[in-house]
Amino acid sequence: QVQLVESGGGLVQAGGSLRLSCAASGSIFSINAMGWYRQAPGKQRELVATITSGGSLNYSDSVKGRFTISRDDAKNTVDLQMNSLKPEDTAVYYCNANVIAATTPLLPYWGQGTQVTVSS
Repeated sequence: QVQLVESGGGLVQAGGSLRLSCAASGSIFSINAMGWYRQAPGKQRELVATITSGGSLNYSDSVKGRFTISRDDAKNTVDLQMNSLKPEDTAVYYCNANVIAATTPLLPYWGQGTQVTVSS
C-alpha cells in the first residue's frame, strides 16, 4: 500500500508565498513522475506542475515563473514552492505520484488534498 501525505497549505495574502510538501510512503519500489494538481470550487481538477524521474519539468501557463516544483528521491518527496500568489490560485492542491510498489505495477496515487486560500 502506498500513501501520499501533503502538508503546507493555509491562508496567505495576495503576493505572499507558501510551500507545499508531499511525502510518499509504503512498499515503494520506484517512483516515476510526480506532480501537483489543484481543484477550485465548481471547477475541474487541473495540472499545476509535474516533474519526471529524470528531472523534466512541466508547468501550467498560469503558474509559470511563480511556482517551482522539486523532488527528493532519497526521501520520496515532492515540493511545490508558490510565490507571488494570486486569489485565483485558491484551490485544494493534490499531490500525485506514479509508483511501482512491491506487489503492484505502475499506478497513480493521490494525496488527500490541502487547502490553499489566497486573500485579496
